[in-house]
Amino acid sequence: MQTGGKIIKDLQSAGGPILVVNRVTDVAYGEVVEILCGDGTTRRGSVLDISDKRAVIQVFEGAHGLSLRNTSVKFLGKTMDFTVSKELLGRVLDGTGQPLDGAPMPFGGETRSIYGSAINPVMRAYPEDVIETGVSVLDCMNTLVRGQKLPVFSGNGLPHNELAAQIARQARIRGTDEEFAVVFAAMGVKHDDADFFRNEFERTGALERATMFLNLASDPAEERLVTPRFALTLAEHLAFDCDMHVLVILSDMTNYCEALREMTSARGEVPSRKGYPGYLYSDLSEIYERCGRTRDSKGTITQLPVLTMPNDDITHPIPDLTGYITEGQIVLDRELHQKGVYPPINPLPSLSRIMKDAIGEGKTLADHPNVANQLYASYSRVGNIRALAAIVGADELTDADQRHLKFGDAFEAHFIGQASSERRTIEDTLALAWKLLGLLPTQALHRVSPEELKVNYKSISEFEEE
Repeated sequence: MQTGGKIIKDLQSAGGPILVVNRVTDVAYGEVVEILCGDGTTRRGSVLDISDKRAVIQVFEGAHGLSLRNTSVKFLGKTMDFTVSKELLGRVLDGTGQPLDGAPMPFGGETRSIYGSAINPVMRAYPEDVIETGVSVLDCMNTLVRGQKLPVFSGNGLPHNELAAQIARQARIRGTDEEFAVVFAAMGVKHDDADFFRNEFERTGALERATMFLNLASDPAEERLVTPRFALTLAEHLAFDCDMHVLVILSDMTNYCEALREMTSARGEVPSRKGYPGYLYSDLSEIYERCGRTRDSKGTITQLPVLTMPNDDITHPIPDLTGYITEGQIVLDRELHQKGVYPPINPLPSLSRIMKDAIGEGKTLADHPNVANQLYASYSRVGNIRALAAIVGADELTDADQRHLKFGDAFEAHFIGQASSERRTIEDTLALAWKLLGLLPTQALHRVSPEELKVNYKSISEFEEE
């Protein structure tokens, strides 16, 4: 359908981010429009809803100040598109794909609609190759797998930005020299956070293999609805046309959902849980399901969405629905953060659902699955013993329980905790895990095999006196 150039001057109403236009025919959902204002300026928008003779338009710059009499709307006859190219690696763009780094857009490339679709389930290949992040608690206990979508559940004031930047800087495909790229999309971030991301990428050289999309808190909230779609459109080109392995980091998905709630409220839609639209699940699915690996392509897309849980509530609609769609979650813990542990990832509520098929002999290390299970079991017991010690006192505990307390403190300080500039290989991580397990009696290590104990266990640990 080609309706490009159609100009309508019959405006019904304008308020907030919404403009309603009468006497409209032959337009499509998502069609791009230009709003020609009476003062000679131009605003951008897209069609949100259509009926027999009326169109509801989302105005990116907001509809405030528009004159119903002197404003006209030009329908461009196409959905929002983006010219993608491998030359965009190393670039910093705004939330709608326009340059922020002062350089022109690359010449050439392929123009695509940003409204891509989920990968056909029939064409999907099962994820089973590890992405090594260099972060011990992730690589050992919540392994990120190529083609997986693994969200980070955080809270206000927790260092999710630092963790996202560290993963973007350190991540690599284990055991291969295939091309690897990072597409980083920030939505509704403050200016100092945007400066942090940009400076961190430039300082460490990570920007050479990355593309950044920055939608600032001062930018129109409506742009946040398209920012992840611009990022994923580029990721799809890099992965499925250029055979690259792409890690897409989306931060902060809560800001995206807040913008969606604002938009649906302005349209007068009936709200669902906590004011979010009833189709929040399907809207998030449109974003999350655009990642994975296919049978006919060498390239893959892995997603790491970051979201801040309002009031640290993991049952809030945003983390709740995200958890249903994705393959696990990484949970940042406020108590660990208050102890000074970075990154404050609590491994107990965290989960990578498909890591079991990507680790072990021939993939990472043979003892990786059993060591991860043992660390889970031992650290889980630490919580119960700490609660008991708070009641009866540490002096009343058995020797085994006291050794578990020492293990818990050392595990948090040295295994979960690591410097933001420190990168550990999986070999380094598992060697460290065995040193920590040396704090425990062999009778408590029932998740590892006798052969693994014989080769790796040493009862004298360098953390014994801490």
